[in-house]
Amino acid sequence: MSVSPSASSSALPSVSSARSAPTQADLYDFVRRTAADRELIASLPLDPEGRTWVRLDGPGGSEAWLIGWPPGTGTGWHDHADSVGAFLTASGELKENSLAARLPTDGWKTLELTEGVDRERRLPAGQGRAFGRHHVHEVLNESRERHAVSVHAYYPPLPQIRRYSRSGPILRLEQVERPEDWQ
Repeated sequence: MSVSPSASSSALPSVSSARSAPTQADLYDFVRRTAADRELIASLPLDPEGRTWVRLDGPGGSEAWLIGWPPGTGTGWHDHADSVGAFLTASGELKENSLAARLPTDGWKTLELTEGVDRERRLPAGQGRAFGRHHVHEVLNESRERHAVSVHAYYPPLPQIRRYSRSGPILRLEQVERPEDWQ
């Protein structure tokens, strides 16, 4: 199956019909304000080899995290299933590789991506982005010397994360993780 690029939109739509559900814009505002809290950012313990994280209280029942990224670390390709989200680099620089394509949500193990679906963003301190449901991406700290710290928020709280492998245009679903797997 080939997957074509999706139409881009600069609008940040509402996440849910529930009035109290935070929107992508609400989540982005939260990560922006939280990343500006220098005392909080400096309080995150940093490990030279592995990512570190602290859970935060996000807006409207969202799940939020402060994450430390040692040099050379990354997430691998994944999505956040039915959650929308936002993240912002508080210190250092992160790179996001993403797919500008709508993928089927269920019933597949391997997809062949078409040309033109790859997107790359450099996110230095103070820069971030919001994203919709089923957004497939990987986040990397490509620095060889410097940690990066970022703030992330998701709504609804992550019901699952799907992990993928990628070889050229071939994307493979490798694993589905649920919150009980992260305990």
